Amino acid sequence: MAELYWTPVADLARMIAAREVSPVEVVRVHLDRVTALDPKLKAFITVCDVAALAGARAAEAAVLAGGPLGPLHGVPYGPKDLYCTKGVATTGGSTILADFLPDTDATVVARLAAAGMLVLGKLNMHEFAYGPEGLNGHYGNVWNPWDAGTHRVAGGSSSGSGAAVAAGACPAALGSDTGGSIRIPASLCGITGIKPTYGRVSRAGVLPLAWSMDHCGPMARTARDCALMLGAMAGYDPADASTSVLPVPDYAAALTGDVKGLRVGILRAHFLDVAAPEVRQAVEAAAKALEQAGATLDEVKLEHLALVPAAAMAIVGAEALAYHAPWLRARSAEYQPDVRARLKLGVAVSANHYLRAQALRARVRQEVDAALARRDVLLAPTTPIAAPALGQQETQLGDGPSDVRSALIRFTRPFNFSGHPAISLPCGFTPAGLPVGLQLVGRPFDEATVLRAADAYQRLTDWHTRRPPVA
Repeated sequence: MAELYWTPVADLARMIAAREVSPVEVVRVHLDRVTALDPKLKAFITVCDVAALAGARAAEAAVLAGGPLGPLHGVPYGPKDLYCTKGVATTGGSTILADFLPDTDATVVARLAAAGMLVLGKLNMHEFAYGPEGLNGHYGNVWNPWDAGTHRVAGGSSSGSGAAVAAGACPAALGSDTGGSIRIPASLCGITGIKPTYGRVSRAGVLPLAWSMDHCGPMARTARDCALMLGAMAGYDPADASTSVLPVPDYAAALTGDVKGLRVGILRAHFLDVAAPEVRQAVEAAAKALEQAGATLDEVKLEHLALVPAAAMAIVGAEALAYHAPWLRARSAEYQPDVRARLKLGVAVSANHYLRAQALRARVRQEVDAALARRDVLLAPTTPIAAPALGQQETQLGDGPSDVRSALIRFTRPFNFSGHPAISLPCGFTPAGLPVGLQLVGRPFDEATVLRAADAYQRLTDWHTRRPPVA
């Protein structure tokens, strides 16, 4: 049954419903996988083996009873460890919350349970989601499975989610994305992850980093799997006032495989032109594949992007400090050093800086909206570089040297700032065998088109089916 840990979510759900495989077998295979690989990967903070097997037995009984089943019945997944799970430790990747046992599930955890999914365990992350590398000095630094010999970062902050899915330790995961924390690990680990429109998915019961830029979304091997999970997660939630009342479409039904006439705007300036040569080559080849399948391409330039880093830092810095201020006063020494230093920078953000940064968001949002008024999606690399080695501080981009942290977040953060939906999916590999991520950005609340384009590309290519050396 070893191939079960490479089977996509959609296929697992179909096989379980058809009684081709038992959910107990599926869970056991993945738990065995975690036991074998996680001493090196460090992808899990908590493994819910007893609860997962009990849930799998109940799921098996429901199948045998012949009653109605949820669309994801019996399929295991892992939530990033900032999603509250009733009675299960939710640490935020920090020892400060090591003993926190929520008395309720986060809304999206409850919704996925209603769809039939089972929690396999809680996934590792950069402490309190505040870092694009995905490092964690408390629970271990996650190992990117695409290099068995060199410890490379998995990308953050949802590092455990990226590595676990890539290595076959769980079929799917939940991530959160404030500056790229779903898309960066999806890119570096060679999987698929979507950041929905701001307000499409509830954040109730999810530990915040910066509430005006936080997004919740699924991470899996395919766009189809992400579509199924997003359909179960999305929609208005009275517990989160930011959620939209707009109806949630049938994302899976939108996956026609057809991109004829799809209008694709290529983000070259500030994006492709800056990327490392091997990244640029893979993304340009992906654009060509979509064009050959019937899409039309042109180039787009977003003028205000140079202002985004400082404005986003002001917003995240101020909002993160507001949440963490009591702990910083009482338990400062318990934060890992890089997170503590970043949180303290929030003290320097004045009310004037914060309000001006929020005002700039409207201008950037309008500019992205204008680009998408004549196009269906925008196309760019997800990250300008492939996975760097642990401890690497500097890299070279097309416009000069950059620190690794800034490089990783450079192409993703603008769309947290604007709130537009964006997906990352694998589109190739570097000569060293490291994955390259393709980013597609869509109109607000039009995740269906983003997923359709991503799924069509995955039908044309096999990058998403490749298996990493550690696996």
